[in-house]
Amino acid sequence: MVNVHLTITDRVQGVGFRWGTLRIAQLLGITGFVRNQADGSVYVEAQGPDETVADFIRQLAAGPTPYAIVDRVKQTTGTRTDYGDQFTVRA
Repeated sequence: MVNVHLTITDRVQGVGFRWGTLRIAQLLGITGFVRNQADGSVYVEAQGPDETVADFIRQLAAGPTPYAIVDRVKQTTGTRTDYGDQFTVRA
């Protein structure tokens, strides 16, 4: 089980990025959350099996919607957190 914190930049707000991220997380069984940042980036905390989280990150880097453009995914390691067995979109 791994917990990662991601900061994703480029055209990632106003293009359905958070909702696409939610859809992918639910399909893969990832827990955590996604939220927009004031600087125009998107912040994600994701937790799950190592390979599943790696697949999740690859899909986000490719853009979870056709309108999203991802320039960079900055990743740091987090600590295991109880997200209540769900993935949510936060304001």
